[in-house]
Amino acid sequence: MRRSILLASALATTLALTACGSGEGTAGGSGDEPADDAASATAQASGSLTVWVDETREAAVEQAAAAFEDETGVDVELVQKNFEDIRADFLAQVPTGEGPDITVGAHDWLGEFTANGVVAPIELGDKAGDFIPVSVEAFTQDGQVYGLPYAIENIALIRNTELAPEAPKTFDDMIAAGEKAGTKFPFLIQSDGDKGDPYTYYPFQTSFGAPVFEQNDDGSYRPELALGGKAGEAYATWLGEQGEAGNLSTDISYDIAVEAFAKGRSPFVVGGPWMLEKFGDLDLAVDPVPAPGGQPAQPFAGVQGFYVSAQSENALLANDFLVNSMSTPQAQTALFEAGGRPPALVEAADAASEDPLVAGFREVGATAVPMPSIPEMGSVWSFWGVTEASIISGKADDPAAAWDKMVSDIEGSIG
Repeated sequence: MRRSILLASALATTLALTACGSGEGTAGGSGDEPADDAASATAQASGSLTVWVDETREAAVEQAAAAFEDETGVDVELVQKNFEDIRADFLAQVPTGEGPDITVGAHDWLGEFTANGVVAPIELGDKAGDFIPVSVEAFTQDGQVYGLPYAIENIALIRNTELAPEAPKTFDDMIAAGEKAGTKFPFLIQSDGDKGDPYTYYPFQTSFGAPVFEQNDDGSYRPELALGGKAGEAYATWLGEQGEAGNLSTDISYDIAVEAFAKGRSPFVVGGPWMLEKFGDLDLAVDPVPAPGGQPAQPFAGVQGFYVSAQSENALLANDFLVNSMSTPQAQTALFEAGGRPPALVEAADAASEDPLVAGFREVGATAVPMPSIPEMGSVWSFWGVTEASIISGKADDPAAAWDKMVSDIEGSIG
């Protein structure tokens, strides 16, 4: 009966949104519609579903799809796509009435998807509380949830415990521990040369109280820059000082950082779970990124999930499949085992956290902030990274002035 009730709730939401366009709504309904409405909703739940999925996650989704087919008699067709192609293909095909009913995707696609009207809200109902909060926040816009989250990824401090037995509490503690270890690098953090890497450096920036955009109470962002002012200038000054001291360098690429850490040339590297397979048999721990400023160092959280097409003729079925089949501990665990990112579902995340490295990334991720998905974020990256790199390398004579110019340039681009 719970499935039927949720189906009715999802159908009511879908019909209301279809009739009213971008009307008001909330992220989680109570799903307490009458039983006869639920029966009507179930009767309308017929047809088939097409799901776009990448190679990594195909087998995990196939398991859930097979169970859904057995239970409902609905055919679920999986179409394997290169993950790099999904975003553009979805944007191109959905407006023409083509494309899938459901696609796998990243939460930071949301702003572009909603701006182009290619995704529909989903109704999580009381299951919203079963997920780690930041995962739902990441898919939330204007009070509506637009994706079923399945994985969370974020960076943290990866530590070689043989070289550094204790987790550093501050940035200065980390540098001191690195120097004590006698390795070539006190710590490692990647940069993309003159393009910089503001994603990886972001925890340092947030510790100075200079987040990129202002956030709403529900965790979503509004297009008001927050990285300027005295806090931003203080961060810029710190970047310049650390570059001059040799603690930060634009010459350390991702590959150089990973190789150097794997060979024991530093006790610390700032990075994500995608690095771990490169580190072989090293004895590792995962810790919070140590803050150089006076506030906690909050990295970005990237959330993976599933979207429903705004043009799907089976939106009710799509919602049912996601909420009842892809949000089970079994499905979320299978996705975790395939992709290596901590699950978004609390129950599955608890089980995965028996691995202390997963637990470490999860603990850091609990204080992370969703990467902004608003369209204005596209105007930020290039100015942001180039400016950071120029300050670290010493090409910018006045770090604070360079940062202020960057803010002005971004505002002009957004405006």
